[in-house]
Amino acid sequence: MKCFWLLSCCIVLGYGASEKQKKPHIIVIVADDMGFNDVSFHGSNEIPTPNIDALAYNGVILNSHYTQALCTPSRASFLTGKYPIHLGMQHLVILEPEPWGLPLNETLLPEHLKRNGYVTRAIGKWHLGFFKKEYTPTFRGFDSHYGYWQGFHDYYDHTVHSTYSDEMGYDFRRNMTVDWDAKGKYTTTLLTEEAVKEIQEHNTDNPMFMYLAHLAPHAGNDWDPLQAPDEEIAKMAHIQDPERRVYAAMVSMLDKSVGSVIQALREKHMLENSIIIFMSDNGAAPEGVHANHGSNYPLRGIKSSAWEGANRNIAAIWSPLIKKPKRVSNHLMHISDWLPTLFTAAGLDHNQLPSAMDGKDQWKSISENQPSPRSEILYNIDDVWNFGGIRQGDWKYVYGSITKGLKDAWYGSTGSDPLYHYDLKAVLESPTATTLSGLITYQQIKEKNQHLSNFSIHLLDATNIKQLRQEATIICKKLNPEDQLDINQCHPMISPCLFNIKQDPCEMVNLASQRPLVMIMLEQELIKYRKTALKPINIPRDPNANPTKYNGTWTNWKDIDVTTEKIQFNSLSQLTVGLITGACVAVIVIILILLTITCKGGPKRSTLELCQDKSEEFDVKLDSHQFEDREKQLRTSLRDDFREV
Repeated sequence: MKCFWLLSCCIVLGYGASEKQKKPHIIVIVADDMGFNDVSFHGSNEIPTPNIDALAYNGVILNSHYTQALCTPSRASFLTGKYPIHLGMQHLVILEPEPWGLPLNETLLPEHLKRNGYVTRAIGKWHLGFFKKEYTPTFRGFDSHYGYWQGFHDYYDHTVHSTYSDEMGYDFRRNMTVDWDAKGKYTTTLLTEEAVKEIQEHNTDNPMFMYLAHLAPHAGNDWDPLQAPDEEIAKMAHIQDPERRVYAAMVSMLDKSVGSVIQALREKHMLENSIIIFMSDNGAAPEGVHANHGSNYPLRGIKSSAWEGANRNIAAIWSPLIKKPKRVSNHLMHISDWLPTLFTAAGLDHNQLPSAMDGKDQWKSISENQPSPRSEILYNIDDVWNFGGIRQGDWKYVYGSITKGLKDAWYGSTGSDPLYHYDLKAVLESPTATTLSGLITYQQIKEKNQHLSNFSIHLLDATNIKQLRQEATIICKKLNPEDQLDINQCHPMISPCLFNIKQDPCEMVNLASQRPLVMIMLEQELIKYRKTALKPINIPRDPNANPTKYNGTWTNWKDIDVTTEKIQFNSLSQLTVGLITGACVAVIVIILILLTITCKGGPKRSTLELCQDKSEEFDVKLDSHQFEDREKQLRTSLRDDFREV
């Protein structure tokens, strides 16, 4: 038995030593439209998320992690390390039939990592352009892609109905090939199975970058937006609101996915040298377009706005490389920071990165709890809809509104129903918690055999959970009458508002009139940013994107119809011209024959004279040359007509 333990320890020691020389595996799991209040580690007892919670408690909860307010700009910022204003992607998202995408002159995170020996896998949502193949994942640095190109689809039949028009088509692919076999299978399950399969088949001689971008809990098509397996919905019977109940089941399936991925990494012996990030791309949409009944409570606003509820979002990171885990970080961080941060974590050379980046290297802040290198967040500058905002230090300046002020309040479930209870046991016994406990135990064995007096890392327990959960919960003060007056004076479409986010994270008290110098300072910063902004690159919908033209699928239509359809049209035009011309010639020949027959029976006059007589009946002048001239004129006229068509 002693020999067994000695051998085990030697293996662990040897493995640990070799792992230090290897680049870490990087796993990024992105939830879609998941609200700040939709994970239980933020204090809500309504929706159980034991696997996500266990990952967060064992790592670092990033409680001041900011994204963009919408899917496309957020993902663009993550993959480029830039603000959307420096990409021309600051206005809305790429709608289904629109021919534009993330500019091809940008080098994306997977391209950088691939050049440094990484195997790169994209699974799930893309939403960064697909009108030409060059904009799709496998042409932007990913070795493979399994998922969908659009911003959402039905969870079972995988069709996408265009948001503001009538087009509808199927959207699920393996690389460039439509995957019809996926039809009828739940999207979250499909993406999870693919992620597990990729991990199981991975050659661990090379580091992996996996970008697992889930559909959940984004809404599906309008007629059936909330979808989850019946058995999962039944587990959420404690939630009275039926729509919120289905949403909770969608989140639960996502939570299970996290557990499955972490278990697969452990079984493949990749977890020991991995960085795992979980985050939401933007806030939830409790109301409005693609409403999913998520909750950003107690933060203000909904997805797509400049309020905290759209931009301050769920994020947590776990890795054995983190020197000070099991804590809540309130250091300021933006989604653009991940690119340079992961470069440092992977030991890569920052000289490979472009100098014009907005992202900051946050690795020391995450790993060692050092101060954030970031003191400022640009929420957005959208000059099309005239709204945006900026934060500098604790001060936030916001102007304009995307909904004419109609969606600028506080929305979503509070999760504070006294009937709801937080299940500590479920967290500690979740696949994520048990897997990480096993890994930590072997780390402790390693340190014990090195005769270290104190373990560098301890097992998660109920006391840790309670403390961390309390620190991660945002509590906003109740308003008094004077504060209520201040709220009523905040009309960002009329004049900008100012908030102290540290003291007032829920944006309840407008301090614009009390802090005029701060207002001027932040306005000057916005002016500086506006001078560097590119014009939005949005392009209106293209009717040629309609899936009815491509076997009912959304596809890279600019590679197809621009060539194929024109060829088909030109061929048809030439064929039509030929047929019509031939028919006309035949008619003229018949007329000639009839005229000849008629001319034979008359008095002795020349054939030409007789034929001229008959031609007058048809109002046609015929001589030995005019038939040929008329035919040429007809051909020319028909060709000109069809060219105009």
